[in-house]
Amino acid sequence: MTDVVTLLDAAHAAVSADPENEALRLRFFERLADGEMVLLLEREAMGETVEPKVFELEDGPVVLVFDREERLASFTGGIAPYAALPGRVIAGLLKGQGIGMGVNLGVAPSSMLLPPEAMDWLAETLDGGPEEVEAMPQEFTAPAVPEAVIAALDAKLARAGGLAVAALLAGVVYAGGRRGHLLALLDASDGAEGALARAMNEALVFSGIEAGELDVVFLASSDPVVAAMARVALRFDLLAPEVQDLAPAAPGMDPSRPPKLR
Repeated sequence: MTDVVTLLDAAHAAVSADPENEALRLRFFERLADGEMVLLLEREAMGETVEPKVFELEDGPVVLVFDREERLASFTGGIAPYAALPGRVIAGLLKGQGIGMGVNLGVAPSSMLLPPEAMDWLAETLDGGPEEVEAMPQEFTAPAVPEAVIAALDAKLARAGGLAVAALLAGVVYAGGRRGHLLALLDASDGAEGALARAMNEALVFSGIEAGELDVVFLASSDPVVAAMARVALRFDLLAPEVQDLAPAAPGMDPSRPPKLR
């Protein structure tokens, strides 16, 4: 096994130490969904089409993923065809296929088998997007949400650098008396609103808070509402990622062009 402890290893260790803790299980699946996973292929990808190598095990067919290229190489004993894809994309490819997922099998502390039902559940959970509503805020208050929600939002927003400048979280009272919480994303990039709204919805889902509700709005920093929120809100600053050299995207890395499964 490799000596490097990854974020997936840490999430797996936490849930292994307390298997009845639903919040830890959710955190593991969130880490799996958000992480870039190395999927072992039958042969090199052809354009946007990938053909995972399927292993027939006693409990049923599985594909193999690893959270580091070195772990894939350790498993295969050398060079092998693979695709680096977000875990959420792989779960979507496996949904309804009756195929499970082997994670870091035999090469890491997080070695485990996930059954097809887990893949279906994860894909369906990620498919559940936010709903659009219209409401008029009348008053903002200091946020009063569980620490788990703040931690989940902070983790999601930390990976959204460059898509918005900052976020404000405040309690809100709407016209008509409905109370809730409002997350304002400031100066979002063109076209990023949908991805950001889904990410914030996932943060709430994976926080483990049942029946949680969070309204998301996109505002310009110059909007007068922002000044009113800022007086009581919790602020998250989104750091822009470092500029990297452009290279051809691997299959599945472009959300508008998901890979095809053979």
